Amino acid sequence: MTTAAIRWPAEALWEAVSPLLPGFTVEILPTIDSTNTELMRRARAGQCEPTLLVAEAQTAGRGRLGRTWHSGEAGGAEAATGSAGLPSLMMSLGLPLAPKDWSGLSLAVGVSVAESLQPVLPPLGAGQPARVGLKWPNDLWLGGGPLGDRKLGGILVETASFVAPQTARESAPGTSAARYVVIGIGINVLPRDGEGMSMPPGSLQDVEPGLDAPGALARIVPPLVAMLQSFEGYGFAPMQPRFAARDVLQGRAVTLSDGHTGTAHGVGEDGALLVHTAGGMQAVTSSEISVRPTGMPRV
Repeated sequence: MTTAAIRWPAEALWEAVSPLLPGFTVEILPTIDSTNTELMRRARAGQCEPTLLVAEAQTAGRGRLGRTWHSGEAGGAEAATGSAGLPSLMMSLGLPLAPKDWSGLSLAVGVSVAESLQPVLPPLGAGQPARVGLKWPNDLWLGGGPLGDRKLGGILVETASFVAPQTARESAPGTSAARYVVIGIGINVLPRDGEGMSMPPGSLQDVEPGLDAPGALARIVPPLVAMLQSFEGYGFAPMQPRFAARDVLQGRAVTLSDGHTGTAHGVGEDGALLVHTAGGMQAVTSSEISVRPTGMPRV
């Protein structure tokens, strides 16, 4: 637990985002069960305003496929980094959205977050910083360093099963009716113990020592909002090359949750993972399918 108050850039974020999202609000909570769960609760109650919700602690954080998101404890990380701070950044952005095609939204979010945290990928090689990569469909990974692949964070995109009030966000011509979407992002900020985890954890300290949760939040949110508005009009296709630059599965042997194996060959313009199997090229689109490099545990 931290003892000093965390200085969040709430006002600066509101000033940057509110011109793009009228009615936008920023809320910082000391603790909650899950930021995604809370925004979905509000949406079901008819509260569909654009909202950024940040929690300093979560008691029931959620990941993809119903997995638990562990916010972690700082442990010895404060001493290791020389500064006190939150071990994780836990945030959700909720807003009405009306894209022509929802395919690839979680991948586009991943691209935006990864580029905000590390705009330029460092070269591969000994002594180079870890590289922020993307694992289809919703994980942020670190690679390229001496410690091998590690999980930096995850993304959980949820869409309300009802149409959001159109007065909150008018749909553009040719688009579908707006739905309320909640984008949850969890990122390890400080080094943490990986005991009991199927994938070794990485942290922002491996990328940029001294970068804390408020600093990461300030970098992530404005570009994410701009990307979502671009996605609304153009979909995932324009972001496909940017995903490919950080695709950690490209060219690797992978195993699907149904037991099939093959080699990953990037993603299509719709965000589908292309896997060459014994039966030919397979486009994996279901968010209920788990993909992992062959020989590694499920993550």
